Amino acid sequence: MENVALENRVFNPPAEITENANAKADIYELAQKDRIGFWDTQAKELVTWVEPYDKVLDDSKAPFYKWFVNGKLNLSYNCIDRHAKSDRRNKAAILYESEIGRQVCLTYGMLYREVNKFANALASLGVKKGDRVALYMPMIPEAAIAMLACTRIGAPHSLVFGGFSPESLRDRINDCQAKVLITSDGNFRRGKPFALKNNADKALEDAPSIEKCVVVKNAGNDVDFVEGRDVWYHELMAKAGSYYEPEVMDAEDMLFILYTSGTTGKPKGVVHTTGGYLVQTQATLKYVFDIKEDDVYWCTADIGWITGHSYVVYAPLALGATTFMYDGTIDYPAKDRLWDMAERYGVTKFYTAPTAIRTFMKWGTEFPKSHDLSAIKILGSVGEPINPEAWMWYREHIGGGQAPIMDTWWQTETGAFMCTPLPGITALKPGTATVPFPGIELDIVDENKNSADVGYLVVKSPWPSMLRTIYGDDDRYVETYWKRFGDFYFAGDGAKRDELGYIWVTGRVDDVLNVSGHRLGTAEVESALVECEEVAEAAVVGKKHDVKGEAVCAFVILKDGFEANSELIDKLRKHVGVKIGPIARPDDIIFTGGLPKTRSGKIMRRLLRDIAEGRAIGDVTTLADPGAMQEIASQYSGKED
Repeated sequence: MENVALENRVFNPPAEITENANAKADIYELAQKDRIGFWDTQAKELVTWVEPYDKVLDDSKAPFYKWFVNGKLNLSYNCIDRHAKSDRRNKAAILYESEIGRQVCLTYGMLYREVNKFANALASLGVKKGDRVALYMPMIPEAAIAMLACTRIGAPHSLVFGGFSPESLRDRINDCQAKVLITSDGNFRRGKPFALKNNADKALEDAPSIEKCVVVKNAGNDVDFVEGRDVWYHELMAKAGSYYEPEVMDAEDMLFILYTSGTTGKPKGVVHTTGGYLVQTQATLKYVFDIKEDDVYWCTADIGWITGHSYVVYAPLALGATTFMYDGTIDYPAKDRLWDMAERYGVTKFYTAPTAIRTFMKWGTEFPKSHDLSAIKILGSVGEPINPEAWMWYREHIGGGQAPIMDTWWQTETGAFMCTPLPGITALKPGTATVPFPGIELDIVDENKNSADVGYLVVKSPWPSMLRTIYGDDDRYVETYWKRFGDFYFAGDGAKRDELGYIWVTGRVDDVLNVSGHRLGTAEVESALVECEEVAEAAVVGKKHDVKGEAVCAFVILKDGFEANSELIDKLRKHVGVKIGPIARPDDIIFTGGLPKTRSGKIMRRLLRDIAEGRAIGDVTTLADPGAMQEIASQYSGKED
């Protein structure tokens, strides 16, 4: 097939980006010569410190590392005060549009006022340094204001994605013993109001640590108010003072807790601290997206996820950039909604997930073609490995055949980009995150910690934005991330290295099939399927097989205009056999209209395995579309043998 060798194509950096890029050609050499010195330079250039740090890194009590030891700072000051007191005072900090067309522009001066007022509002409710505050909110400006107000006070926040169930919210509140919950009356999905406050009320039935619940009026829903507990955001703001002195925080003071998605049992609260996180998130965004003064930067992630924390709110604002926020579905009221907004707001840097890109591919090229996207200079990909065909489509139809794609590998636990190209330096290959960011020591190792071309992706030395522990459970932190390889951090991803030394993330190692003694990465089989012109998206799982041990089972979404039939099944099987080898040919190919995904876009392969092996479907409350599971199950039960 024409696309078989896509992953071998090389695209050099555009000359116009290279000429003016923030990252100069010697950045890798400088970081390699003196890794600690590199981060020292970034910290001094990017952060306003109240008191300077004594030491860049304390690694004496591994894996409980400390960065910028004894340095003092405040994150909200770095994100708003220093810009509001400069020539950026009247520059747009946050541009916002809701699904139903509400538009907001907050300049740095306006954001400064709102954050100070809400910090005073929280203080009036008894919130002080060290208290935990939970947020359960839509993607609205008030959510960013609340985050920044918490950092101003020094109260660690815990955001819970607004699509999570009341039970998920309750468990997270109880784990961190939050004192205040901030939520909203609701938001809109496909033009209809969703009553978020009702879910919050259910969660609070068994969350005794919560003393107050602050409610933002957003959707205009009727809500039940609990006397003495619930307070309106706008009423608090009306009587709040206009300035709150930012709390002086130690670099290692806790900034936030973020519970990883898909956890079972006791929630796993990843703890990030202040100084190192602020340094690395800023440095990575500055260099990877080449942030300039006149950029309009749009990361499509929800703030309930780490991508939203790091690259919607904190890093863009700390750099004094303009960050765009959209609260809504990507195809309402039409499938060109994102491209319409990108054109109207003049978006220059665009960052989204492969699952969204494959959805755009499924819809066809007519929608991006109907808008002028020529302002976009750099594209980004996040959340999972991007298959080469989606990479090429993204570059051609969203990037005008010119915009380089920054394929970023990182995790909730890492806090910031770890493996990524630099737009003015790195030659790109479709489907690979290329090389470690300067100052980051990544490697691929085998079971014995020896460097290898195929194996486990590890971080060999501490990095500034790394997690510090799991909230309330240091033993679990060590067990989860440091037990397998000792002083190498490992969180479950496999990878391979190509002839250029580029790193290809192959997916979670627990997403590896063992077919007749052959180990196959699910991502590899999925990528082969998506290379076929008919396929928009695919998810592969293994099911028990009496002879092979495991058999390959593929769930496939077709692009519009293609029909599912036995001839297409034969074609897809044959292509996988040619691309990877006969051992990888799927035993079952099931055509479906959707896949079970969390609201962050991650495919829940565990549920697909349940279907493939005939087990009852478990809890689907964290899925973006719980009904999709019933559809897939019914299609699988009626498949042809």
